[in-house]
Amino acid sequence: RSEIIHNSGQLKVSDLRLSDAGIYTCEYGAHTVSISLHVFKLTISFNGNFLPNEAPELTLMQNSSYPLPDLNITLFNSNNNIVRAKPLQNKTRQKYVLMLKQLEVTDSGTWICHVHSDSPLINHNIAFDVKVLGFQNPGLERKYATVDSTVILSWRLNFQKIKWREGFTGQLSWKQQENAAPSELLDFNITARGEQHKTKKSSRFRFEIPESKSESTIEVKLHKVNFNHSGQYQCQLAYNGRYAQSKIELVVMKVSANPVGPLPRGAKMTLICQVSSPLPSNTHLCWERVNGTQTDIKRSKQHEVKVEVNVSAAGLWNCHLIEDNDRKISLHYSVEEAPVWIRYVVIGGSTGGSVLVFGLVCLCIISGISWQRRRQRAKRMARARQYLLENKTCQCQQ
Repeated sequence: RSEIIHNSGQLKVSDLRLSDAGIYTCEYGAHTVSISLHVFKLTISFNGNFLPNEAPELTLMQNSSYPLPDLNITLFNSNNNIVRAKPLQNKTRQKYVLMLKQLEVTDSGTWICHVHSDSPLINHNIAFDVKVLGFQNPGLERKYATVDSTVILSWRLNFQKIKWREGFTGQLSWKQQENAAPSELLDFNITARGEQHKTKKSSRFRFEIPESKSESTIEVKLHKVNFNHSGQYQCQLAYNGRYAQSKIELVVMKVSANPVGPLPRGAKMTLICQVSSPLPSNTHLCWERVNGTQTDIKRSKQHEVKVEVNVSAAGLWNCHLIEDNDRKISLHYSVEEAPVWIRYVVIGGSTGGSVLVFGLVCLCIISGISWQRRRQRAKRMARARQYLLENKTCQCQQ
């Protein structure tokens, strides 16, 4: 593992090991020069390949021909910020074991271990790579959609960005409620070359896997969204028996009216705006009349899933879903006034209906009286026949 570079008089040692530490002496004629080689060995758990929320162990070992110095170790992350580390065992001058904080996806990059000693004087930087495989999405993302719209749910993996050189697998599942059993939508696997392969698993859940331009993106497309599409969509990846996941909660909103149809003059209508699941405390629903006043605004209370507003005149109303004063989605409902002929038809229909009901009542009364009279007449006839039978006599001629 060593060679002498004759032109410069240098000794090159490859694949350096702790056992290579010691004193190297160069003799040239009557001249002798000695150099002490101090060797450090830095190792990191899992070869520097992690998933989010895992805490690495860092081991630093040293070897020298002289008494080993007491080292001060400072760690810098990929953003050049100091990282606090916790010693895992009693410090010895030969071996230092440190536990780092739980990692996040943003911690990926080249870290620096700075080694310092006053005697002998050592100021040495050791670079090492940290790769955290995961999602560029937040851990829980909320997405809003309106009924009958088209929605694309997307998860962005970072394996290309951090130049991950290992294969891993994953799956996408959905459940409508927290305590419901999940339904698997698709499986995927990523090869060590970064090639992606997807397999659709669900046949009853209608969705499409769109053509993605990026191999690091997992997407599903939902057409004509309805309340049954709402719920949690969880994307999970697995590497060496360890798991990382990211969720997207889909909330669906719709508007309706009771009663449905044009609004007759003098009548009232209730507009209803509702969502498929309870909203967080920083989110609410709001009805607002276009070109209306402050009195034409109705907001939902905290965690309410719907808000209603009573309308007595034609106009255009918008329902907004607002999160932290930011309008996420909106739906409108146009209240139209019923034409005059419809009003007359309604009045005529009501009047005709009343007359019809009155006629039916009269007919029932007349029929009842007639039936009662026939019954009484039948009773009288029956009594007369009985009387004749009881008083029947036979007269004989003289």
